[in-house]
Amino acid sequence: MSTYIGRFAPSPTGPLHVGSLLTAVASWCDARAAHGQWLLRIEDIDTTRCHAEAAEHIIRTLEHYGLWWDDQIVYQSQRHHYYQDALAVLQQQGDIFWCVCSRRELAETHSPIYTGHCRNHPHYRANAAARVLIPPNTSVTFHDAVFGEIRENIAQEVGDFVIYRRDGLFAYQLAVVVDDAEQGITHVVRGADLLDNTARQIYLQQRLLLPSPHYAHIPLVVNHIGEKLSKQTGATALTWDNANVQLWQALTQLGQCPPDTLQFEHCEQILNWAILHWQRDNIPKQFIL
Repeated sequence: MSTYIGRFAPSPTGPLHVGSLLTAVASWCDARAAHGQWLLRIEDIDTTRCHAEAAEHIIRTLEHYGLWWDDQIVYQSQRHHYYQDALAVLQQQGDIFWCVCSRRELAETHSPIYTGHCRNHPHYRANAAARVLIPPNTSVTFHDAVFGEIRENIAQEVGDFVIYRRDGLFAYQLAVVVDDAEQGITHVVRGADLLDNTARQIYLQQRLLLPSPHYAHIPLVVNHIGEKLSKQTGATALTWDNANVQLWQALTQLGQCPPDTLQFEHCEQILNWAILHWQRDNIPKQFIL
């Protein structure tokens, strides 16, 4: 029995588009080709941007395209106790400090990374963000299945990053690390826009004594001016009347070379072909398509 556990983790800020479909297809095929599980997690941790209607639309769209998941759907908005426990561990270890710097104050420093102004506040204080204290010259090296070996000096390139926001919301970096570990995720296939998040997440995994999954970052679909497709950039929602063609196009973009005639088959036949012929090494080694 395969020990592969993958996942698709969209944020419900709007409906799925061709860019998010590419990630869903890549992660689904990678899991199914390995005879593994594919979990669905709705990353609605940011309640200021996420909507229940969008989450429901995402779920129904995946069903329509034949991208069925294993186990129950997980919602980050229902998992705050896990994040609080992890934050408490980091607090106890002296890995975080509490920052009250405003966005205006941060902008006025003209520094690409945090300057360390609040580092001498290791204990909780109200209306403050929790930042991870990054020691000097802290580097993380990992292997990405698409882009190869990646090395990042997070002390110089990222600095002390936020894991709990001043508005009382847990940040993505902490939530995704805790969720991947708690769900037993072994493989993460996601968009290349998250490649530079990976070193931070691995550092958190190390500090929390959590396992690191295998990573693969796929190219992004962008609009005519080079912006990643999203609700904010006006991405068009996936339609339901040509799901077979959209799946075929996604496989083509992922370098899988499906035969032309396959696009006229039902979604089930297309996905069955994809499982049998999936080659991760054929994914284009580029940041955007």
